[in-house]
Amino acid sequence: MTTIPPPDIAAALAWARQCIDHMDARVLLRHVLQCPASRLVAWPEQQLEAEDWAQYRELVERREAGEPVAYLTGEREFYGRAFMITPAVLIPRPDTELLVELALAHFAGVQRPRVLDMGTGSGALAITLALEHDGADVTALDRSREALWVAMGNAARLGASVSFVQSDWFGGLGDERFQLIVSNPPYIAAADPHLEQGDLRFEPRTALAAGPAGLDDLAEIVAGAPVHLEANGWLFLEHGYDQASAVRGLLADGGFASIASWKDLAGIERVSGGRWLGRA
Repeated sequence: MTTIPPPDIAAALAWARQCIDHMDARVLLRHVLQCPASRLVAWPEQQLEAEDWAQYRELVERREAGEPVAYLTGEREFYGRAFMITPAVLIPRPDTELLVELALAHFAGVQRPRVLDMGTGSGALAITLALEHDGADVTALDRSREALWVAMGNAARLGASVSFVQSDWFGGLGDERFQLIVSNPPYIAAADPHLEQGDLRFEPRTALAAGPAGLDDLAEIVAGAPVHLEANGWLFLEHGYDQASAVRGLLADGGFASIASWKDLAGIERVSGGRWLGRA
């Protein structure tokens, strides 16, 4: 029986594009070959090794079935850095980079701000802040031990100094106080049909859903933050596309001042926050 040889790079990509997105096809082949994008362009006639072709076919089929590319490759870029990703953590999104920009802008002149990242997941937010703000004292917490292992691995690999705490929101912090608290908590309504679609089907439900309206964790963070914020400290929260008004209401009811919402690159109010005046 004649064995059909593996295809070259161009043919492999052409096959994959019949099943999945063009960019996903390229990302997965680069992952298999452990090569830069330029290699796919410069040597399209290069024949794949049999084991590489077998691995690529498997990854393309898994992607076609809906599995996120970040879980297939084990990494996702955030703020210009590659973070290790596993199914134990939420996949970092570009929208969350707005939290980084706000934090850096508010503490540009502070030499050693104390920062808390709540629900750190992969650690992308906490690690980025630690690396972008030289001297920042960053603590990251998560209730999931598996998520913390991923975050600690990312911190070690990227050379970031971050303290990690396993805690269900504020429970494990004692009397610690911070100048800034940031969080990208679960904010999708528990019955939202999007949870059963696309990449969300594969991500940890506990990192996505938060009660009937998606506001349960946001409300808990707003209620508990004053005890852990220094006077004039800030709280920034990422939330859903239609939740800005509700989150501003939570902040107002909680006694925060200077309340505002900020838009992401799509023009959607994606982050809301406020300043704690220090009455707690």
